[in-house]
Amino acid sequence: MKGCKKMDMSAKLKSMGVKTVYSYINRDPKSNLPKVLEWLEKQDDNNSVASQVKTVRSAITDPDNNWSQLLYSLWTDIDDEQRKKLFTNAIINGTMIGLQIQNETKIKYDCNVPWAILMDPTSACNLHCIGCWAAEYGNKMNLSFEQLDNIISQGKKHGTYVYIYSGGEPLVRKKDIIRLCEKHHDCAFLAFTNGTLIDDEFADEMLRVGNIVPAISVEGFEEATDYRRGEGTYQSVISAMKRLKERKLLFGISCCYTSKNSEVIGSEEYFDAMINMGAKFAWLFTYMPIGADAVPELLATAEQREFMYRQIRKFREEKPIFTMDFWNDGEYVNGCIAGGRSYLHINANGDIEPCAFVHYSDSNIKDKTLIEAYKSPLFQAYRANQPFNSNLLRPCPVLDNPGRLTEMVEDTNAHSTDIACPEKASDYCNKCVEAAEKWAPVADRLWNEHPRIKAGGKN
Repeated sequence: MKGCKKMDMSAKLKSMGVKTVYSYINRDPKSNLPKVLEWLEKQDDNNSVASQVKTVRSAITDPDNNWSQLLYSLWTDIDDEQRKKLFTNAIINGTMIGLQIQNETKIKYDCNVPWAILMDPTSACNLHCIGCWAAEYGNKMNLSFEQLDNIISQGKKHGTYVYIYSGGEPLVRKKDIIRLCEKHHDCAFLAFTNGTLIDDEFADEMLRVGNIVPAISVEGFEEATDYRRGEGTYQSVISAMKRLKERKLLFGISCCYTSKNSEVIGSEEYFDAMINMGAKFAWLFTYMPIGADAVPELLATAEQREFMYRQIRKFREEKPIFTMDFWNDGEYVNGCIAGGRSYLHINANGDIEPCAFVHYSDSNIKDKTLIEAYKSPLFQAYRANQPFNSNLLRPCPVLDNPGRLTEMVEDTNAHSTDIACPEKASDYCNKCVEAAEKWAPVADRLWNEHPRIKAGGKN
């Protein structure tokens, strides 16, 4: 216990130091940030971070560099109070303090502990998008405010300070979401939302609490977005972005690339348009054929997935926007991050699932604690099997290695959490076999293009 207290104090001292440095940078970012990096470079006697610091310092002192433009835009384009609160909650609490607690908990209970928890306040949605599993659920499931509050309270004890909402459409519960932001003012929240419910009143509330960020789902330009999400959706989303930008609120986009829209989603024209609208980050996902209403024809082809792989890496050298590709970035996070390794999903019925795209569970928040779920057979199976492939560009146990999910579900007696039309894991995986077979040689070629640390190593 004494050791834990010393470690805890060490983390607090470090956080105080980081806050002091942030305050110094905040006074004059363009002048003071390079000075801080120069100081770090001089203090690095062991040359452990000197090369990285030098690279960063070089980038941020070049006004034409895309990372320099993105970084300094956080001071010119984002509200001062929100920036400070998100830095404190996500970086200091979520990473510096939180990771230490997570690691202690992992050792104590011999299980994964997530950096972030994704949860669905409701299965209800005001849209009916083609191929979306939530469309078949309807307004049948909701987690109460007390249940959501309890999940966050439990999570913080284990070092999790980052919470993400999905659905359904989470902003159907916007009043409860704001209440949770107020109560857990030390946490950072993100909401995957269709954006159509972001009106002036809610935008003002977001500015007031300061610790929630929307990732707005867009399928491309107007034709592609309205094709899948319904007529008028794109213009509603553009209006929401304008409201957020006017208030200097941080926001990003969430893009699902399919066989119908990959060329648009991955185009320079589209990314430039979203940057001009004010988006600072982009989550990239690929379509997964979940549930009875799935449309397997929407699965991106291997050629389209490679196109996205190359485009996102190109944009990281050119565009002032931070991008994350849930499938194609496996090389940076050592494969699959689900099963509590970095995150997990709790649906609106309380089922604790390994991933938002894996609707199978052996635990429910109504009768198990989070730790009991982390130690459950299904989550331990994930832990034992990750990474699922030595080629980290084939990270997923469904889309890239279809038999792996089937084995884990059947071995642990996990059940389908689809309340409308339960689906066997084998049936779900079988819909991805052809895509996996076609992606494998492409992924192997890409993997061998550049030397990398092998799976299980440190990236």
